Formats: sequence, structure tokens, C-alpha cells
Amino acid sequence: MNIKAICLAATFSLSIFGGHALAGALDEPDTMMPFFTDASMKTMKPRVDFERVFFSMPAEKQAQMKGECAGEVMQPFTAFCATVNTLGGHN
Repeated sequence: MNIKAICLAATFSLSIFGGHALAGALDEPDTMMPFFTDASMKTMKPRVDFERVFFSMPAEKQAQMKGECAGEVMQPFTAFCATVNTLGGHN
């Protein structure tokens, strides 16, 4: 019985505290904000500005974004990921 309770508590703790660890670059407002012209992040910057922001990021962050955009993407990231995929060579 104690093992069952410990496993249940561990699972519950991981689900609560692990949620932020699973969030990707697309879920980080500080990472995404430079790509948009407005605070609501509805209007993307022009392609030239988008490229400048993307290529000024560290290579690890670029790779993370490319990886997240390589699979099936849900709204509101479809247009953003289309541009990232074009820049990353995933036409």
C-alpha cells in the first residue's frame, strides 16, 4: 500500500511541476515577442526583420524552434512555423 501511495504522489508531483519543463520555445513569451510587432503577438514582423531576429538567436534556440516547428503545429503557431521552416530549409 505504501509503494502505491508513493508512486501516486510522485506521478502527481511530476505532472504539476513538470509542466513548465515540457514547454517549448514557442511557449516562451520572451523568446517569441521579438518576432511580432504587437504585444498581443498577432502580427508578425516583415520577413527581413523576422530573419534578423531568428539568425541573431543562439544556435541551440534556433534548433529548438526548428524542431518544434518540424512536426504538426497547432494554431496560433502555423504562420510562424511556416516561416521558421522556410528559413530552416524544411520547405
